[in-house]
This record gives sequence, C-alpha cells and structure tokens, in this order.
Amino acid sequence: MLETLHRIVKEVNAAADLEKTLSLIVTLVKQAIHCDVCSVYLTDPDTRAHVLAATDGLRQEAVGKVSLPLGRGLVGLVAERAEPLNLSDAPAHPRYLRITETGETLYNGFLGVPIIQNRKVLGVLVVRQEAQREFTDDEVTFVFTLAAQLAGAITYAQASGGLDTLTTPSRASRYLEGRPGSTGVSIGRGAVAYRLADLDAIPDREADDVAVECASFRAAVSAVEDDLRRLKARLADEIPAEDNALFDALLLMLGSDTLVTQTIELIEAGQWAPGALRESIAAHAQVFENMDDVYLRERASDIRDLGRRILMHLQSDSPRPVEYPSETILVGEEVSAVQLAEVPADRLVGVVSAAGSSSSHVAILARAMGVPAVMGVTNLPVGRMENRELIVDGYRGRVYIAPSLAVRNEYERLAQEERELTAEAESLRGLPAESTDGVAFPLFLNTGLVNETNNANTDDFAGIGLYRTELPFMVRDRFPAESVQVMNYRRVLETFAPRPVILRTLDIGGDKPLPYFPIEEQNPFLGWRGVRVSLSHPEIFITQVRAMLRAAVDLDNLQIMLPMISGVSEVDELKMLIKRAHDELLEEGYAVAMPRIGVMVEVPSAVYMIEELARRVDFVSVGTNDLTQYILAVDRNNPRVGDLYDDLHPAVLRALEQVVRGVRVFNRPVGICGEL
Repeated sequence: MLETLHRIVKEVNAAADLEKTLSLIVTLVKQAIHCDVCSVYLTDPDTRAHVLAATDGLRQEAVGKVSLPLGRGLVGLVAERAEPLNLSDAPAHPRYLRITETGETLYNGFLGVPIIQNRKVLGVLVVRQEAQREFTDDEVTFVFTLAAQLAGAITYAQASGGLDTLTTPSRASRYLEGRPGSTGVSIGRGAVAYRLADLDAIPDREADDVAVECASFRAAVSAVEDDLRRLKARLADEIPAEDNALFDALLLMLGSDTLVTQTIELIEAGQWAPGALRESIAAHAQVFENMDDVYLRERASDIRDLGRRILMHLQSDSPRPVEYPSETILVGEEVSAVQLAEVPADRLVGVVSAAGSSSSHVAILARAMGVPAVMGVTNLPVGRMENRELIVDGYRGRVYIAPSLAVRNEYERLAQEERELTAEAESLRGLPAESTDGVAFPLFLNTGLVNETNNANTDDFAGIGLYRTELPFMVRDRFPAESVQVMNYRRVLETFAPRPVILRTLDIGGDKPLPYFPIEEQNPFLGWRGVRVSLSHPEIFITQVRAMLRAAVDLDNLQIMLPMISGVSEVDELKMLIKRAHDELLEEGYAVAMPRIGVMVEVPSAVYMIEELARRVDFVSVGTNDLTQYILAVDRNNPRVGDLYDDLHPAVLRALEQVVRGVRVFNRPVGICGEL
C-alpha cells in the first residue's frame, strides 16, 4: 500500500489544478482500497455547507450542486469532530443522512476523514461500501495521508480563486497567510526572485590544483563583496543609514575568519572549491539556525544566500535577468535582502517570502524602504506567481492571488487611506513619544552591530536598550581578546554618550554555539545557555566584563544586562564576578566606575521571583519575545504553530502585570525589549 500511496502522491502533485487533483484522488483511492464510492466534500464558510466537489461512484451531475449544511449528516460529524469516522453499518448511526440527489443507494460501510490545514477543517474525504465493511487501520491511515496531501492544494486554490468553480461562483477572494514582515498594503504583479546556484546539488570532487581552487574561491568572495558594496552605495540615498548598515553586516559575515579559513582548509585537504564552500556554508548556517535569539537565527538565511552568490561567481554563472513589472511584488521561497535591493526602487511595491520572519534582513530592509512584506507564507506556490496580480497586506500577513474586483477596490481605498496617514505621521517625526494622557515612553535602540550605531540617527533614541554582544564572537575563529572587545564597546558607548547604553553579556549555549566552542544538547532551548555558560566559565564572563568597564572609562553611561536569569543565586554569583572584575581593574590603575546592573526577564521563573530579583539589581527589562514563547510553549517561527503565538495572551499580560508590581516595590525602572 505504501508503493500505491507514493504513486498517487506523485500523480496528484503533477495535476494542473484542484479540479484535476480531486478527480484523481477519488478515482485512485477507489481503486486502491476497492470501495464502491469515493467523494470529496469541501467546506464553504460563506454558505455554511459542505459541497460535493468530486466523486467516483455517485452522479457526476451532483458535483458542485449537492451540499450538506454544517453539522448535518455523517460528513458534518466528521468535520465537527475533526477526526476520522469508521462505521460498518452507517445507516444505524443517528447522524446518518441519505441524499437522493447523488443517486445514492444503501451504502453500509463508511469512512470519513477530515481535510485539515493549520487547524482548520477544509473538507472531508469519504469512502463508501455497499456491503457492511469496517475499513482496516492501514486503509484509514492511507486515506488520512491523502487527505493531508489534499490540504495544501485546497489552501492554494482558496487563495487563487481556483475553488470558485467547485463551490459557489460568488465567493469572496481567498488568501494565503503568513506573518507580517513590514506593515502596509500594496497591489501589484508577482516577479519571482531568480534562483541562485544550488549549493546542495554540488557533489564532492577532488581538487585538481589546490592553489588554483583557493585563488578561485578568494576571487569569488571578492566579487560578492564588490556586489554588496555596489548595492549599498545604490541604496545610500534611498533608506536610512542605520538600515543601509545591513550590508555592512553581510560584509562582516562574508569576511568572517572562520568562514574563509574553514573553506580554504577544506580545499587544502583535497576538496574542490564548490564542495568546500558547500560544507563550510552548511556548518555556519547550522550554527545560526540552532540559536534561540530570533534575530540571530535569521542570519542563517543570509549565510546561505552569500554561499549561493559565491558559488555563482565560482561557476561563472549569471542569474537569468528578471523583468520587473512597473509595480513589482517580489516573490520567492527565501527572498534575501540582496535580491530585494536589486529590484529598482521605483518599481518595488511589495515582498512575499515562504521563509523568514519579521527579524529577517529582508523584512528589516523592506521596512526601511516603506514596502509591505509578508514572511513565512505556508504553501506558497512560487512557481505559479509570476505576473499574477497580487495584494500584499503587511498588517495582517495576508497575500491575495488574483483578487476579486470588490477586494481590489477595498484595498485601493485602504492604500489611499494609508498614504494620507503616513503624510500625517511624518509631521510628528522628532516629537517625544508619549501616550494621549501625557505619559512619556522613551524609545531605545535594539541592536547588535557597531555599524548600526555609528550610522543611526541617534537623536531619535533615548539610548541603547539592548546591545547584543554575540556577533563579534561568532565571526571569529577564537574568543576575541579583551582589547578587541574594548574597542568595539567603546565605539558604541561613545556614539550615545551621555545617554545610557545597555550591553548584554554573552548569551551563547546549545541553541547558540560558537564555531570554536561547540555545545551539543538534545534540548538546547532548556539547556546549558546564557548565564549558565557564564557561571560555568567565569573566565569568559570576567574578560567580557573587564572589556565593558574599560570601554566606559570617563563616559559613565554603561549598564550591564544579565540574560536568561532563572533565579536569585545566579544574580548573586554574577554580581560577585562583576565586582571582582571591577576591583582588578582598579588595582591595575584603570579609573573604572561600577555600572548599573540589570536582568532580563524572559524565563517564567523570573516572573515569580521578580521582587527578590528587583531587590538585587538596578533595573529590569522584559524580553517579551522569549517570555511569550516560554509561557505559551510556542515557537513563533514555526508556521504550524505560529498562529498560537499571542503576545497579548492573558497569561502574558498577567506576567507583565506581576513584573511591574514587583519592580515598583523597590522603585526600579522596567522596560520592554521585544514585540508587544
């Protein structure tokens, strides 16, 4: 039966449209399990009915015409319960409903399986037998698997309007769902981002000439660096300097000692340049993919994109030129920031990507350019999006394919309204951030790159609320020396002085390992990470704290943040280590001051211990992204459960209330770091 299943799946995937897909399914399932009837009912929320969309065994004239009201009959019961129903004597069931319009005779055996996508019942796949027959477990599993296969095809048909002829002709436009990457709405035509060279397809091969392979690799890296600098210069006048610094981040990754060195070492070991590049890119991307920090996790996409670009130059390939429509919506499986930057600015109106999140560089760049973007779109049919009319709703994370006239008119109205609001908002730029009742809310920069702070319009910020110190550790092949760290931190502190700068101590671990300090765990998110690593290796922590204190001499704006705190003992031990570093530097003749020390509340246990923590520190910051994920046990970057992530969930709001109450007891300031 497994071989039959594979054959059916292959044929279904090759079907041109949903109508052919459904016809294939009902015919092939009927043949495979030797039943008398196989039918598909699709759920139509507009008419609140299950519509017969395909059948093999009932009257073909009934397709599209016969429907069952929601909750009626055995089909309604399967949809209602969202679970299979297997009966040998269906007429004896109290919910049995005979439909004469289908030419139905007395069928006893009944198996109904729900078609589900993202927890929504899209329809029911039904098989019937005239004789009394209870279908076997293997047969139930077989039909269940095909129902899951159908779900993706139905989801696409809903979005593209392909479902219309199978249900009701007056249906409203359907849409694909993703996550908002950049707010706004736009109407345009799809342009599929060109497919770069495929690293995964590169085979292992022995190097003919190691010296030539090394030279070719270095030349390819240099060519990509030139490409990035060219794009950076082209966008210099089109986006804010702090966002243009994203290209500096890409150049920093490309110039990473470990990336280049590891590739060269693999070549010198006998691997040809493309194969060596494939291995080193995969290793570096895996490091970032395992990280818990959303921003850093998204850098895996950047690493892969850089690798594909290097390979393109190694192979002397040029991507096929893309013809960008006058109102281009760039579509791709994994759209990169570089691909976005290559679209002429006067033609780009939107971005749709199957992969990525709001922390992706492409989403950050889209926000800087004022272009709406939807990320992480499940079941995105990229191959069918070229030159299709699309609507991108960056507020709700929706993409409409071939929208109806009514939907198009509504979004045109919304786009005009948005332009008017944007013009009004521009007049408020530079004014203090405060609520309508006069309460001031200072805004701080959240960053992890020196270049971002150097290029930022610092007047817009009250300081740096979180500076992630991990990236300089990740792009080297060894721990950075204290003097190197001093130089990096000094530049950040000087840029914002006298405003406060909160430097977060190194937050690494099993989910965020360093290339030269590997940590392998079965469950890294709950393992050896953050301050747990710092306490296990105080020499790393003290070196970093010494660098921070030295960098702040005569500036007096340093504050130190301790991440992933779960209990008071951790704070007590870390404060002792900070005091030790401070005393050492005083003995060495450095005029260092003792900084303010704070904790990041991102573990639920810290919420319950907030008063004890607040007593020991000078300030508190709530990491809402991680705290929400831990409270709800939901990975917001997993498209299967991402819709369960809710930063306004009552449990999250109660946790925030408890934190605020706790810090007020000791009159400590508290801030939010993340989305809310």
